[in-house]
Amino acid sequence: MLSHFLSFPRMRESSFRHAAKPPEKKNWIPACAGMTLLLLSASAQAEPAFARLYKQQYGYTPSCNACHKDGGGTPNNAYGQQFKDAGESLAAYGKIAALDGDGDGIKNADEAAAKSNPGDAKSTPASKGAWLDTASLIPREVQALFPGVREYLPRDALLTETDIARAKALGALLSKSDENTIYIPLADRKPAGTALIFPAQYKGKVFFLLLTTDRQLNITSVAPLNATQVPEAKKSKVYAGFKGVAVDKLPPATGTGVDAAIAAAVKKAGTLIYVRLKNA
Repeated sequence: MLSHFLSFPRMRESSFRHAAKPPEKKNWIPACAGMTLLLLSASAQAEPAFARLYKQQYGYTPSCNACHKDGGGTPNNAYGQQFKDAGESLAAYGKIAALDGDGDGIKNADEAAAKSNPGDAKSTPASKGAWLDTASLIPREVQALFPGVREYLPRDALLTETDIARAKALGALLSKSDENTIYIPLADRKPAGTALIFPAQYKGKVFFLLLTTDRQLNITSVAPLNATQVPEAKKSKVYAGFKGVAVDKLPPATGTGVDAAIAAAVKKAGTLIYVRLKNA
């Protein structure tokens, strides 16, 4: 049982659970649409590294939609790209302060200071929107793969040196850049599986995949989520071969084609889930 399998001794949960409405049949919908938030506690939240830098600069924790188009693990928006190009450091915020990432006519720093989203033209100091109503957002693509589930527990997967060493022993080279958010659907308030959105790279171009598992951390699906830059990834036949494989038993990738790029990314993603959720 995953409820026994996942005891999370070294991972602090987000301060919120999310009760989600049934997903609509639309593609790439902003993850915050149609969601309500159920407050659980005010305990400390484990934020990804860049979110912690944002909080250090501006005094509050942002939603992942500040830098990503549809939440953590999805492509950068214009503000996120500006931050990346400036060096992805605390000093980067100063470098992009006078820019206007979302094109709404307001400087990045002015928006952030006013707690409006510098990555969304619809969010301004005068009309901030609901971008800070959720600490983590559950993508609708994730919801669609767990029909009937209305509650999710997001876990920020922050890697320790021990995790990185365990991953290496499993044949995966993980680093801080692989830190991500693991979405855990809850059925009767118990874990029903996991989901992870993660990047893959082929010929210098990035595309995104979505992996889900069952309670025992066996893969139930792997599919392309955003492969606009790598259309070959949409046509790959390799996805079906991952189904039923335990995340800690994924074989190393071989070859140099797009299938190998997918296999390498899935190997890292599955190992990330395992080392963060399975007790040492």
